[in-house]
Amino acid sequence: MLREEVVEEVRKIFELNLYEAKIWLALLSKGTATAGELSEMANVPRSRTYDILEGLEKKGFVISKISKPIKYIAVPPSEVIERIKKKMIKDAEEKTRKMESLKGSEFIKELEAIYKHNVEQIDPSEKIGALKGRFNLYNHLDFMIRSAEEEIIMLTTSKGFIRKVEVLKESLEKAAKRGVKIRIAAPINDETEEYLDEVKKIADVRHIDHIKARFVIVDGQEIMFMIVDDEEVLPNYDTGIWLNSSFLANAMKSLFDYVWKDLKGIDEIEKEEKAKKKVKSKK
Repeated sequence: MLREEVVEEVRKIFELNLYEAKIWLALLSKGTATAGELSEMANVPRSRTYDILEGLEKKGFVISKISKPIKYIAVPPSEVIERIKKKMIKDAEEKTRKMESLKGSEFIKELEAIYKHNVEQIDPSEKIGALKGRFNLYNHLDFMIRSAEEEIIMLTTSKGFIRKVEVLKESLEKAAKRGVKIRIAAPINDETEEYLDEVKKIADVRHIDHIKARFVIVDGQEIMFMIVDDEEVLPNYDTGIWLNSSFLANAMKSLFDYVWKDLKGIDEIEKEEKAKKKVKSKK
């Protein structure tokens, strides 16, 4: 008898239907068997068993022996995992190529034209949305950065700074190459220090620890607020509010500029640290 919890786990992990999971598990326990034997062991209708085994063979779970009657051999689970991984990578590469080939196509140009025509008709008060989950948040932040033409402003926490370097670095580098000015206010401490070298060539980074907030402003037009403390929320529950409002974006930019002028940059902090070390060494 096949334990139900094992069957369910196999279905979830290997993305099989109920009959496929039962037949494969039965074959794993037997090593080699005929379709009739597997039908009886797995309690699967015999009329369905041949089709199921053929499907499992195509997926790389079983091998059919050249014999009469035909017998089937189970592929080891570790090998099945490797085959699934290869197929997933191949499928992902094919889908990526298809998506890349669409860029600049007439079809996409037509869709963009439809979007631009309609988005211009939207009332400014409707250009606001909530993004839930850190994955969605950073996808939209990446989109905002890739669309930037003049300036990107960020105020963030230590952990937020690290995440932005890890996730958004490539898009920030490309923005800098386009001539976009990037300013980041974040705590410069032991936690963030090792990440500074990766961004100080493309952005002006200054130290802030008296204001705990997370937001990004792009071109004085769009703004994304993260509304919860990233020290207290799980990634799936992180939430941001996006607004396409030049009025609010520029108001927040003015407040940022007011604070920014008094913040210490990396070079200034490094000089102070060196001076402190010299004083200590003299003592």
